[in-house]
Amino acid sequence: MARGHADVVVVAAGASQRFGSDKLEADIGGRPLLAWTIDRLASSALVEQIVVVTSADRVDRIRDAPWLSSKVAEVVAGGARRRDSVAEGIGAVSELTTVVPDEAGDRVVLVHDGARPLVSPALIESVVEAVRTYGAAVPILPIAETVKRVDPYGRIVETLDRNGLSVAQTPQGATLGTFNRALRAQARHPSLDFTDEAALLEACKIVVHAIPGETSNLKVTVPGDLERVRTALGADGGRAGVISRIGSGSDSHPFGPGAPLALGGIDVAGAYRLHGHSDGDVALHAVADALLGAAAMGDLGRLFPASSATPRGIASRELLAEVARRLASAGWRTASVDLTIVGARPRLAGLLDKMREAIAETLGVPTDVISVKASSGNLVGMEGAGRGISASAIAAIERSA
Repeated sequence: MARGHADVVVVAAGASQRFGSDKLEADIGGRPLLAWTIDRLASSALVEQIVVVTSADRVDRIRDAPWLSSKVAEVVAGGARRRDSVAEGIGAVSELTTVVPDEAGDRVVLVHDGARPLVSPALIESVVEAVRTYGAAVPILPIAETVKRVDPYGRIVETLDRNGLSVAQTPQGATLGTFNRALRAQARHPSLDFTDEAALLEACKIVVHAIPGETSNLKVTVPGDLERVRTALGADGGRAGVISRIGSGSDSHPFGPGAPLALGGIDVAGAYRLHGHSDGDVALHAVADALLGAAAMGDLGRLFPASSATPRGIASRELLAEVARRLASAGWRTASVDLTIVGARPRLAGLLDKMREAIAETLGVPTDVISVKASSGNLVGMEGAGRGISASAIAAIERSA
């Protein structure tokens, strides 16, 4: 793991008592709140792996969720208290070090509330950098309002001096070694609980550095908070009209041994196969990356890495179908696809309509929203010389009520 990168523990095991129902499953634009939080974290280039800590009854459901980011390495059951859930998450991160080697204890770990779906990549970067500089960090916001202490009967007891007072946000971070030392030390005090990780570290006399938080980094606590989140995410159920996004994708492969050629979702007899871990269909790969890019869901290589996790030789139509399923689960539909294939051989003019039909069928859309064009490459590059084929695609997706 590169220095400066981090793993994240998402705490999602709470009972949502103040919310009145399971807030992490609250619908926002056709997706659960937790999905938005995980995607925000995964969108940061500094986040390597994510561990989700949830209630025991939700573990299997989250593991199998179609919206789950490929950066989620583990989903584990938490405990009755936050400190217990954090301990489970830190333990899972420690186990991951056997998969991704790292200097002992030097790994940066962030702990984030599952109900904070608006965290920005900039704040994640600031916390990671502060952990690298100071050892532990927490984002905070100064208190702007006057603070009162109130007794159980609703009577004002006193007015507190708000100077020097702040509210803490997540993600909060420290090195893996620091978290493990704090958890071991507090294991001797099982009756204590901590409302955040900074409090855990403070109890162990570990200095935590405060950095500026973000007012937009809202934690969903009561039902009214959902409307603010929906508005911020542009997922307000279509009340502001149709939400549209555009993405682009490209891919290229040289010819390899074997036949037939898989291209545009069809088999082209008499042409060599393209080299790749899958069937090498650069056209479908470009379409898939364009759709994923439009939905901010990463890329095809992240979802289906060229490793034992993805069957060798898998049909790219299966990969594109899975991308379509993930977009549909997130409430998106394909509005249009414009695909261009470049290669001197084989000649594709008579096959373009069949490709349109195959792509439309795979995506579950009418053929009239799919465009497939081809170019010979004009003797330029690998494609023009007939050594391989490339493809580029632009895709538009939309979501409404």
